[in-house]
Amino acid sequence: MIPRYTRREMGRLFTDEHRFRVWLDVEIAHLETLEEHGLAPAGTAAAVRAHGRVRPARVKELEATLHHDVIAFLTSVGEELGPEKAHLHYGMTSSDLVDTAQALILREAASRIAADWERLGRILRGLAERYRGLPCVGRTHGVHAEPITFGFKILGWFAECERQAARFGEAREGVSYGKLSGAVGTAAHLPLSIEEGVMRRLGLRAEPVATQVVPRDRHAHLLSVLAGMGVTVERIATEIRHLQKTEVREVEEPFGAGQKGSSAMPHKRNPILCERIAGLARLLRGYAIVGLEDVPLWHERDISHSSAERVALADAFTALDYMIDRLRFVLEGLVVRPAAMQTNLDATGGLVYSQRVLLALTEAWGDRERAYHVVQGHAMSAWEGGASFRDRLAGDAQVVDALGSDRLAVLFDPEGFFTSLPQIFERVLATKWGGI
Repeated sequence: MIPRYTRREMGRLFTDEHRFRVWLDVEIAHLETLEEHGLAPAGTAAAVRAHGRVRPARVKELEATLHHDVIAFLTSVGEELGPEKAHLHYGMTSSDLVDTAQALILREAASRIAADWERLGRILRGLAERYRGLPCVGRTHGVHAEPITFGFKILGWFAECERQAARFGEAREGVSYGKLSGAVGTAAHLPLSIEEGVMRRLGLRAEPVATQVVPRDRHAHLLSVLAGMGVTVERIATEIRHLQKTEVREVEEPFGAGQKGSSAMPHKRNPILCERIAGLARLLRGYAIVGLEDVPLWHERDISHSSAERVALADAFTALDYMIDRLRFVLEGLVVRPAAMQTNLDATGGLVYSQRVLLALTEAWGDRERAYHVVQGHAMSAWEGGASFRDRLAGDAQVVDALGSDRLAVLFDPEGFFTSLPQIFERVLATKWGGI
């Protein structure tokens, strides 16, 4: 990922230096396990830990000739060692090292995402509670539908984030598998007890049935979940973009002192952060496809997945990490305009209350078709201009006779739409994530 969209801590996890350090950790865990089983002299692992060094520049120099990054790494480390280097990588194949280390790096990256995602959830919960009673218009097809509250809208975002957290937890566990079972996965050169011992030391699980690699359906699932989380972030950002339109202006993302929105138009306050989020979400969906394409490798392994996932896994985590942080910034500084929400709620002259009138007339007349015909007739006339929907109904004798003026007025109170919201909030916030 380019530096513009890379946060320092996440970016560090996908540097060559960090990758080589994790490779060395895996090799040392392997040596410790060999010692434990009497397959390496005592003190071998300690000597490698003391004298083995990670030298990215030297690895790069060696790889220019060797054209094999693992051999270049092992050669570089071995140059700093004595006799103990004979046991380095003993019985292993390159993918044993690469895939096991990758599991550790992905788990570390996932822990950062999980923490920031939970922080995002806390922000959303707070906003849902703060605005749970603030009326605004609900829209379907982009057209005013019925009253909701702004907090209810945010509660839906919170609930979706909780679902994504559960999916992410499963995917994180799904990639926490390594292997030391050799070139075709048969553990022909090291007993399974070595593989299991190394994985215990590293906090991973041993892949039950490997080829030369850990099967890539695990990574495809992870990338798909990361893409799903990105879509959730994008959904929130897209709604904020819509609500920031000039004709709507119900909310705005933060606009800092000294910030400029346009090189040509000084008045502009554009939702640039939310638009940036939407753009990066497209990358995540693309990386999910890359993950799926990496699953069907030839026979026991080819390396068509290798080049693709070096980009896709690192970029997917880095992009999502950035997107979560930017959405957090937007939500913490979100400008909410209750007056605009009320203006928009009233903009159609009461059309958003049509279903309540329909149900009341159906009950009064016992004839839904008649009620629908009358209500729609007044609604369509109101759409075309002139008297408001509410005034048209109040001037219709058959409607007033059926409902009475007092009840008709009650039907145009938005609070009547919110009677079930306390139970909905309770239902959502009673979950495990609701307590964050």
